[in-house]
Amino acid sequence: MVKPGDGNDFFRHNGAGEMLVFSAADFEDFLEPRPDLPQSMEQELEPVVRLLVEQRWPFRLHATYDESISRMLDVFEKVDRDIPFNGLPWLFDHAETISPRNIERVHALGGGIAIQHRMAFQGEYFVDRYGQQAAEHTPPIQRMLSEGVPVGAGTDATRVASYNPWTALYWLVSGRTVGGLQLHPQGLSRETALELFTHGSAWFSSEQGRKGQIKVGQFADLVALSADYFAVEEEQIKWLESVLTVVGGKVVYATGEFDKLSPPALPDWSPVARVEGHWKPAAPLTAQVHQCAGACAVHAHHHEGARLSNVPVSDYQGFWGAFGCSCFAF
Repeated sequence: MVKPGDGNDFFRHNGAGEMLVFSAADFEDFLEPRPDLPQSMEQELEPVVRLLVEQRWPFRLHATYDESISRMLDVFEKVDRDIPFNGLPWLFDHAETISPRNIERVHALGGGIAIQHRMAFQGEYFVDRYGQQAAEHTPPIQRMLSEGVPVGAGTDATRVASYNPWTALYWLVSGRTVGGLQLHPQGLSRETALELFTHGSAWFSSEQGRKGQIKVGQFADLVALSADYFAVEEEQIKWLESVLTVVGGKVVYATGEFDKLSPPALPDWSPVARVEGHWKPAAPLTAQVHQCAGACAVHAHHHEGARLSNVPVSDYQGFWGAFGCSCFAF
């Protein structure tokens, strides 16, 4: 029905993925043990990849763990020996625990790696399962860059992480989770982090030279920020937000002193017309985080303990203790 390149600059078809076959996808929940992909994975993935390479379709594949990536690369290299990739854009999404050797293999095949800030939200769980030392290289962004692999940053919103790019940029720069745990001894420079989100990500949609840089001839989409990203204290990066957003030469969002320029939210029932946006320290609802009707004698509002509870539905006391008190929406 469609082919890569179909569409326009707002919505364009870029290729296949990120779930090429269900057997070749390892989940990203670090609360759970690493999954072993089924033995049928290679024989199911290979014909799909062969078809995509034959038809010159760019593709991307979800992969969290190095063990999965090793097996996927075996398939890619086998296909490449018969039908050379020869510059065809392809990439892994996520690649949190990819090894130096597999980074080299990605580079040799001309692939890229799209990273997201899942560790900003799951870093504590990762450390609990795999240790602090492993978390220092998860994902190994510096090694990817030094190897010359194209790297682009994103949010993977909204099922696994927040849509807010500034939360992700804070994680890249500080090396900390949103809870404050130091994962990386040293984060990226602010310039490098921003480049991964802009110029770096242009490679993944084959739009190099068209977007991601402030240059003549590139898209003039822009934002005016609430503060200077390069000057604010590191902790303040995550509270940055746009006060004026221009896309295609039109104002699509405005607030504060630009409020009169703001177009109405469409459709009129859109949540963005009723909710004040991403949480921030000065938000009016900050003082009302816990909308509790009364004291909870079961877990005393220790929400993390309740969330991690293993509560069988048949245990009515335990079940309602974790999920049925007045602070249900934690």
